[in-house]
This record gives sequence, structure tokens and C-alpha cells, in this order.
Amino acid sequence: MPFSSELVDELNTLVRFNLETSQQGIKVHKTAAPEVIAATRRLHQKGLLTLADGGYLTGLGRDAAEHAQNLLMILDPAVEVQAKSA
Repeated sequence: MPFSSELVDELNTLVRFNLETSQQGIKVHKTAAPEVIAATRRLHQKGLLTLADGGYLTGLGRDAAEHAQNLLMILDPAVEVQAKSA
């Protein structure tokens, strides 16, 4: 089964988290793209984020974000270079 556009939006949200620290979350503002707002709400409903508008990763969310970021680096090696140089 291929990724739906909703799942891709959720993956894109998960890869925005900085996994170097658990003290940094994200805030999705009401002016964000509707698909980003919806993806963030779904991740919260699934128990991956602490707040409906972002917040912090839960334990499960951290696991999911690690997997999403690793998959992105595997599929697009240029992302790994950018992440290391940042």
C-alpha cells in the first residue's frame, strides 16, 4: 500500500523535529498550510505529539520521528549532508 498524501504530510511534520534534544518542540501556527495543521492534529490524536498544534514528541513520537528521519536520509542522501552541516 503506497503512502497517502495525509501520511506524507505527517512524515514531513515528523522530520522537522530536532532529535538532538528533547527540550525543543514545534509550534504550528494557525497561518500554516492547512495540510500541516491537519497533519499535526492527526499526530496528536495518534499519541505522537503532546499538543494538537505541535508541542513535543511523546516517546512513541520520538521513535516515529527517528524512523522517518532515517528513511528520508536513506532515500535522499543529500538530506544527510545538509543535516550534518547544519
